[in-house]
Amino acid sequence: MHELGITQNIVAIVSEHAQGRKVQRILLEIGKLSAIMPDAVRFCFDICSQGTVLENAILEIKEIPGLAKCDRCGNSIILNQPFGRCECGNFELHLVAGEELKIKEIEVEELCA
Repeated sequence: MHELGITQNIVAIVSEHAQGRKVQRILLEIGKLSAIMPDAVRFCFDICSQGTVLENAILEIKEIPGLAKCDRCGNSIILNQPFGRCECGNFELHLVAGEELKIKEIEVEELCA
């Protein structure tokens, strides 16, 4: 399960950017063609965030659909797998979206002085 290593990296990156402040919420974007299972990331997040500034943070995951553009006719095609065929019969597609893994938003606790 490579999601464990990915989640450990997410926790490390967010912890660094939080600069010691408690993280309240994280929004990830995970492409449906990325071979990353959102449920596995959620499970790993609970384990990896224990004892860190991310412990008890809300993890939101937005799944990005696969999208390709046909090299022949220019049509946009929604993909559920990393390959497909355009309505014009062409198999040569340029992948536009769906392989993402982004930390899109981090919400941290404000420190009162």
